[in-house]
Amino acid sequence: MHNTCDLIDIFNQQFFADHNTRLVKGNDEPIYQPANADCAYHQVVFAHGFYASALHEIAHWLVAGKRRRALEDYGYWYCPDGRDKAKQHEFEAVEVKPQAIEWALSVAAGFDFNVSIDNLNGEQTCRFNFQKRVYEQLMQLLENGFNQRTTQLLRALSELYNTPWPLSKTQFIWHCPKEL
Repeated sequence: MHNTCDLIDIFNQQFFADHNTRLVKGNDEPIYQPANADCAYHQVVFAHGFYASALHEIAHWLVAGKRRRALEDYGYWYCPDGRDKAKQHEFEAVEVKPQAIEWALSVAAGFDFNVSIDNLNGEQTCRFNFQKRVYEQLMQLLENGFNQRTTQLLRALSELYNTPWPLSKTQFIWHCPKEL
């Protein structure tokens, strides 16, 4: 049901002309590559053909403003798996908004969403605290509205997958564990 080719088609049709950007299936780690001498268009490269990876990388592109979209990987640092607690908190802080948007994209596509702490070999933080921050950010976005690019893609996904549009807060359920 969820084929990355469909996602590539939607993204490339919606954003290539206006933003000279294409979604590309990668073989390795995800990366954003701005246009350069070797490639005339920007590339949102997702990992290993995974649908969830494509949604996540698209979410980063949707968050990035024009200036950041001119930089490789939007100018962000990336500290790989194995982060200590302080680095993990930094990682989570920059991931809240992209993962909130990824959640919205997932629901519009009728696809299961799971937050990602992306630190299997490092010090663990509370996944539920992070998920709560992502959920709160999502509720704020639903209340105040998404940017134009995000709204455009959410609507296209909703049409393709025949999911309710517009999105509403009732479509997003998160149960807070008692210990929080």
